[in-house]
Amino acid sequence: MRIRTLVAALGLGAAVIGLSACAQQINTTVSRYQQMPAPQGQTFFVVPAGGMAMNGGLEFQRYASLVAQQLQARGFQPAANAQSANMVVQFGYGVDHGQTRIVEDPFYRSHLYSGFGWGWGSGFNRSRFGWGGGFGWGWDDPFWYRSGYYGPGYYPGAIRSYTVYKSFLDMDIVRRADNIQLFQGHVKARSQTDELGALVPNLVEAMFTDFPGRSGEMVKITVPARKS
Repeated sequence: MRIRTLVAALGLGAAVIGLSACAQQINTTVSRYQQMPAPQGQTFFVVPAGGMAMNGGLEFQRYASLVAQQLQARGFQPAANAQSANMVVQFGYGVDHGQTRIVEDPFYRSHLYSGFGWGWGSGFNRSRFGWGGGFGWGWDDPFWYRSGYYGPGYYPGAIRSYTVYKSFLDMDIVRRADNIQLFQGHVKARSQTDELGALVPNLVEAMFTDFPGRSGEMVKITVPARKS
């Protein structure tokens, strides 16, 4: 009995750690294609292009200013309008309505607590720990988020329910003089929130991590979850 209590406590502790980790960071996948010129004071102007950015207004201006700050930090200069800019930055973002999922983690019920003892030998070979194949970095892993429903006969974490929101950010940079595309970037992420004020600043930060990046490369970037 004491052993089962100890193991249950360990499982609950792991769940708390998992929740804390999810709250502190956002995992993103970033793809970029680019032939950006070296910064020499070229001017730019940010315009809405797709998704919720098309609503415009103060919300778009807030997020466009984050993009402008990132470009300025890299040697480019803001223009008064698109007509006077060397480059037009087409900026879009959005988040879906979310999907609620309920999954059972077999580690807790079938392996950790078995009728023949603890089941440590088989339990720690589950693919959710990354040792047995199956799910990769986490985009399709059903156990990426832990939530608490502890029904009869189950142990902490055996049943998980969560709502997952998928968000995105697109950014294209076009040379205005001849409409040549200089940069094309796309960021996608999953989260437990659909609040743009929490998501968009992190997606912008991911887009500009190691900007402009290697053309054609898809990278996984983790950024601290924060509000601007």
